Amino acid sequence: MESMPEPDDNKSNVEDHHRSFGARRLPNQNIVWKLRQRQCYPATPGTNWYQTRSFYQNICPNFTVVDVEKRLCFMRKFSPDGNSFIAFSLDQKSIEIYQFQGPSAAESLLQSGIDSTSLRSKIFDLFFKRKFITTVTSQGELLNRECSLYTDDSRYVVVCSAIAVPEEPTPYFYDIYRNNESVFPNVRSPLEHYSIHIVDLYTGQHCDKRSFRYDKIYLSHNQGLYLYNNILAVLSVQQQTIHIFQITKHGLFIDIRTIGRFCFDDDELALSALSTNITGSNRSQMTNGSDESRFSDRTRPFCDTAINSLKHRLLTYLWKNAYNQGPDGLRRFYKHYVYFCSLRMWKMQMLDEEHLLIKYANEDVVTMRVMDPNAQPSLFVIYNTKSTQVIAVFENTSELLLRLFEEFCDQFRNAQLHLPMPFTSSASNNLHARQLLRRFKDTIVSAKYGGHIEAVKRLLAQLPISAQSFSSSPYLDLSLFSYDDKWISQLERPKPCGDHPIK
Repeated sequence: MESMPEPDDNKSNVEDHHRSFGARRLPNQNIVWKLRQRQCYPATPGTNWYQTRSFYQNICPNFTVVDVEKRLCFMRKFSPDGNSFIAFSLDQKSIEIYQFQGPSAAESLLQSGIDSTSLRSKIFDLFFKRKFITTVTSQGELLNRECSLYTDDSRYVVVCSAIAVPEEPTPYFYDIYRNNESVFPNVRSPLEHYSIHIVDLYTGQHCDKRSFRYDKIYLSHNQGLYLYNNILAVLSVQQQTIHIFQITKHGLFIDIRTIGRFCFDDDELALSALSTNITGSNRSQMTNGSDESRFSDRTRPFCDTAINSLKHRLLTYLWKNAYNQGPDGLRRFYKHYVYFCSLRMWKMQMLDEEHLLIKYANEDVVTMRVMDPNAQPSLFVIYNTKSTQVIAVFENTSELLLRLFEEFCDQFRNAQLHLPMPFTSSASNNLHARQLLRRFKDTIVSAKYGGHIEAVKRLLAQLPISAQSFSSSPYLDLSLFSYDDKWISQLERPKPCGDHPIK
């Protein structure tokens, strides 16, 4: 029989075990050593971009000036190259274009030893030099302060303006309802006149604009617009139509296609040729002017009995999917057929130049009649604009879509299209961001009225993601820096100002 070890032997074994785990060695942060290493030793394949970003740890902001006196305007955001900054005038009719003078612009002022009051009043004009004030709107329209999109070359900025539709004169019925998918406006979702403008940041010139009358486009945080490279998509919620434009190198809008009632460019031509033959045969049977008037109303797009092209493609995909599931799948499809027909487009984003991610929901959700819209059932549709085919359909409880979103988060955000090698800190490429996401998911699962399905809904409620709503700054990379997301985050939204400057 083996003898039991003595207590002293146990204590010595534990001490030896702890000594085998040494303190974690931190990498050398000396910038001279880093530059020498980069010069002499090539980076491991696939890690060059990560090593380049690590240099930001040696050059980071270390001084904050609070309560700075700025010009009387609404500050917006920097251009992608960081050279320009735009702001909206107080009357929201003009945009002000500033040129950033660099981080060393206030060096002489800071070293002069002036009092804090004078410093706060002068430092803004040293960092930002106003180049142009461009009047954009007219006829009472006001610019939306939360809507602006930059082109990838940082030369043009797209801004939007709106004005409420006056009660008098009363709008013509068929100006409000232009097809049989048009939604009914209400107090929480009133009609407005919209204009989309493009301004040259180099010259301050107002280059072009497009107008949308008696419409509803959600402009706040770029929800109703999406810019991918030089392709601009605009979602008209009122008319249930997606307008696709191309921005030329001269800052002009070119109409590419309109998706909604028709999908192909020649669909309307084919339908008009068919309706002309039917109209001619029916007109010969009319007896008086009232019959002709009623017939003219029945030929309006709002009175169409046929399903519009985009909705038809969605229903076709759902039917084929149900057919492949057998009789039970078809039974479920016919059971929910009325619900599918009542769905309306709510939000959208571009995944690339040909694919759209469209979110469908009930009309009460789309027109803001319900209090908690993200808790309502909805569908996510991936649509190819070139082939006019529906690629996939997901429910807002789909675990497959959530897994795709977590693993390919950068493809949904499209935060750095202007760079040859886009990189952002997200759950798909950063361990720390993934841990935060899992912690958030676990919090919802363990909540009182939570659960796994509720967690999936809450996470998928982020989709579709608004254009240019995430910052790609390396100072927000969780693998390089740590910060409290209550005061600062990658999502570009207004944050409350803390009592202490961010360090």
